[in-house]
Amino acid sequence: MTSGPISQKLFALAKQYIPGGVNSPVRAFRNVGGEPFFVRRAKGCRIWDVDDRALIDYVGTWGPAILGHAPQCVIEAVQNAVKDGVSFGIPNIHEVEMAKLIVEWVPSVEKVRMVNSGTEATMSCVRLARGFTKRDRIVKFDGCYHGHVDALLVAAGSGALTHGRPDSAGIPASYAKLTTVLPYNDVAALEECFAKDGDQIAAVIVESYPANAGLILPQPGYLQKLREITHKHGALLIFDEVMTGFRVAKGGVQEIENITPDLTALGKVIGGGLPVGAFGGRADIMDYLAPDGPVYQAGTLSGNPLAMAAGLAQLHEMEKQHGWRKLEELGAIMEDAVLEILKQTGRNYQWYRTGSMFCLFFTEIPVHNLTDAKTSDLVAFRKVFLYCLDHGVYFAPSQFETGFISLAHSHEDLAKTAEVVQAALRRI
Repeated sequence: MTSGPISQKLFALAKQYIPGGVNSPVRAFRNVGGEPFFVRRAKGCRIWDVDDRALIDYVGTWGPAILGHAPQCVIEAVQNAVKDGVSFGIPNIHEVEMAKLIVEWVPSVEKVRMVNSGTEATMSCVRLARGFTKRDRIVKFDGCYHGHVDALLVAAGSGALTHGRPDSAGIPASYAKLTTVLPYNDVAALEECFAKDGDQIAAVIVESYPANAGLILPQPGYLQKLREITHKHGALLIFDEVMTGFRVAKGGVQEIENITPDLTALGKVIGGGLPVGAFGGRADIMDYLAPDGPVYQAGTLSGNPLAMAAGLAQLHEMEKQHGWRKLEELGAIMEDAVLEILKQTGRNYQWYRTGSMFCLFFTEIPVHNLTDAKTSDLVAFRKVFLYCLDHGVYFAPSQFETGFISLAHSHEDLAKTAEVVQAALRRI
């Protein structure tokens, strides 16, 4: 079963008042069948649903819970901050401290502005890039999700160089035509695109390590090619590090790959579990923002003191614990276990990992882009997901999502997970 009787009653009630019964589509369990469960509480690497079922969690609020759920340092930071008020709409000290930390830790960021979500961050990057370059066209990649922004919620057309088409009702086709969608990891398509439209392109936006179609890693030299070709044609390079920022490394993917994008979108980890986003980059570009420049962007709750205090506590704790090194060690333990399980069960499924982020694609062909990812056996994935859920292990309810390990996952938790996954794979 996917949910117990209390969750089932809550879901029936929710559907009366909330579209689909959920406030974000993937939570509806449409990709795996059944109905979603409702969480009562979370602590460390575990969540407990309203039917008192305990689960080892590899979703981690879709990434932010890098220390685990409800870490004491974050709880105390929020408790201390809330004593002075929950929101001001006026500058506060925490947002200045967070901005200073981001500039110090992220190689490319000289100035940064806080927002309330990853969607706001990417939306603002696109508007700023268009205002700065005085160009209109945006290039994105099939399978890279940048939030529900009209300009970016666009799917590939019928060919590599066709204009994008809306990926949602409510987005005018004429607006989507300003976005070109390319296959990820395809250098030839990238070069052809810039040869055709290079003088019209304001920016290329990319999930540097795409983590919303499973986890897809760049081919050697691909991100460097993005940097070179955008620089050559006067376009900006936007790294969407909402998922990867402060998760894969202290300075994100750009630290690992030694690449300097022009703009970076951030979120997730920097809020300690509270709603948050940020975007930053070169000072001359960021100075185009109001009140200094002509590009308007604003937000009443931006830099919220609770979110900033929570994020600061989490990031300082990560640094104190040498967290990224520990997460790499935990990730390597999981990787070794998964590869051994695949060998023992005779499955040639594709496994990808970077630090504490991972994905097992239920396909036997290497996954370099969304087309490859879509060859996954979704029936097999569903069976494994449901077995794991019924045996105390919770992965994301979709093949096309990334898993997350936290510092709260112990070796025993990873070993228990491996046992359950092995049993699940033997049953398909």
